[in-house]
Amino acid sequence: MNEKRPLILISNDDGYESLGINSLIEYVRDMGDVIVCAPDAARSGFSCAFSATEPLLLTLRAESDGVQIWSCTGTPVDCVKLALSEICPRKPDLVLSGINHGDNGSVNTHYSGTMGVAMEGCMKYIPSVAFSLCDHNPRACFKPLRSYVREIVKRVLAEGLPMGVCLNVNFPLATEFRGVKVCRMAHGTWGNEVVKARHPRGYDYYWLVGSYTSDEPQATDTDNRALTDGYVAVTPTRIDVTDYETMNRLKDWENLIL
Repeated sequence: MNEKRPLILISNDDGYESLGINSLIEYVRDMGDVIVCAPDAARSGFSCAFSATEPLLLTLRAESDGVQIWSCTGTPVDCVKLALSEICPRKPDLVLSGINHGDNGSVNTHYSGTMGVAMEGCMKYIPSVAFSLCDHNPRACFKPLRSYVREIVKRVLAEGLPMGVCLNVNFPLATEFRGVKVCRMAHGTWGNEVVKARHPRGYDYYWLVGSYTSDEPQATDTDNRALTDGYVAVTPTRIDVTDYETMNRLKDWENLIL
């Protein structure tokens, strides 16, 4: 690793062998030294979960031309924690997550292991960006994303991000994009989330599935609308979830005497 080059840490929630993360590696490997630490298999939906009760294993999978690829038996956040503690020779200049196979806009942000990686990097005061493509196909085509990914990475490396803020970047399923929209997270709801079935051995089992509904389909400033209209949606996302307006409104609670 060359100390004069930026150090980029990459992880995801689809696993180190996924096409998305390997596309991301190829797109940025000339922009700095790259360390990859990703789950050994898919860990979608793990959000910011980490392993508190089981030991973890790290395996070096490949090393060449300024790129190291490691797998971890834990969650996406475990991967970041272990990489920072055990693998990275210094604090990375950037944490990248993805490219995820599937949409992480709207409330998906809260469930996403892809975003868990970016949030963990952000909590370690490292500029962090999560990339997702609205295509669950394991053989999805990521080539249209290349120039946008590179430009975003270039700008974040040069300009940084505010403390406590990471970027959630979602790409629509398209062969080309109309541009970039910097937008807010849409309000939406998941419904029909449980499918119940009867096992032949006499017990019930359940699949968690669901269908997403936008709760503000007419809004024009959301990530949902940007993606529907063919734009790349860039949503600055805060670690601090405090509602300051409500906090100020509840100040008189401090006068309660019970």
